[in-house]
Amino acid sequence: MKTNKKYIRRCIELAQNGLGTTYPNPMVGSVIVCEGKIIGEGWHKKAGEPHAEVNAVNSVKDKSLLKKSTIYVSLEPCSHFGKTPPCCNLIIENEIPNVVIGTVDPNIKVAGNGIKKLIEAGIKVTVGVLETECNELNKRFFTFHEKKRPYIILKWAESQDGFIAPSSKAEQKPVWITNEFSRQLVHKWRSEEQAILVGTQTVIDDNPKLDVRDWTGNNPIRIVLDQNNRIPKDSSIFNNQAKTIVFSKSDTSNPKEIDTFEGIDFGKNMAQQIVDRLHQHQIQSMIIEGGRQTLQTFIDENLWDEARIFTGNNSFENGTQAPTLAFKNIEKQAVGNDTLIITRNYD
Repeated sequence: MKTNKKYIRRCIELAQNGLGTTYPNPMVGSVIVCEGKIIGEGWHKKAGEPHAEVNAVNSVKDKSLLKKSTIYVSLEPCSHFGKTPPCCNLIIENEIPNVVIGTVDPNIKVAGNGIKKLIEAGIKVTVGVLETECNELNKRFFTFHEKKRPYIILKWAESQDGFIAPSSKAEQKPVWITNEFSRQLVHKWRSEEQAILVGTQTVIDDNPKLDVRDWTGNNPIRIVLDQNNRIPKDSSIFNNQAKTIVFSKSDTSNPKEIDTFEGIDFGKNMAQQIVDRLHQHQIQSMIIEGGRQTLQTFIDENLWDEARIFTGNNSFENGTQAPTLAFKNIEKQAVGNDTLIITRNYD
């Protein structure tokens, strides 16, 4: 078991290379071991491209060694045809006798079928090695398939005296509370999540781009709440740098000819309606960078998984107060002269 954990841990390390690039697929890593030596490794890089097991098998120079090897994989090998053939078939065809799996795939298309197929082919299968760690690796994927909604991260910055914005400002741009290192970290986070959500007032006040210009990676899908269609057509969120989804009243038309325009009832369970629609759009993760009202709406409906809260060194004395959130499971760290608190929504 100790040996199995060692190689599954390596699978997790490999899989993390795909953070932000594999949607809608999970992050998966794979290692092939023969007589105590790693002879192949691979990880899933992008949807539509080869899966981790395929890349691991392809990396083995002497394919004859596969018949006496063990293949380790952080998530159950797929058993269905999608954009690529089933990985179970590849393992069976190469006569790999042993498979060690971190955790079962929650996707209904797999969900134990891959394990069943391997066992029926006479392969020895071990399941549940570092299961908690493997589930954490794909917390976005698991939340999407098990809770039928995206994994939701709340993010805001507040002043020393608990405000997220001053009462007034001179220009239509953000008033920075945090330092440049914190701001770069936020752009890194954006590159890791599939979507980013803000409310109407944030767009009107700050005209944000919601991109990853201070980091390398994909721009997230932009989700904007615009109940009364107040956001100007020339706002930066309507440029062509990323897809934009606008949520407005269900009885209004699409005045800006947005590619994706969703009508909802803002009078009840707004957050639940939004996550239901985003599930239909196959969005697995979302970071919310809206104002107090937007953030508090998701908090009050208990539709959040993680909160990342910066505290800067400045004070506003008055302005927009930070959201109210009961902190638990706290992780605290310094980012330059800022303080970052990360809290998770579980007992």
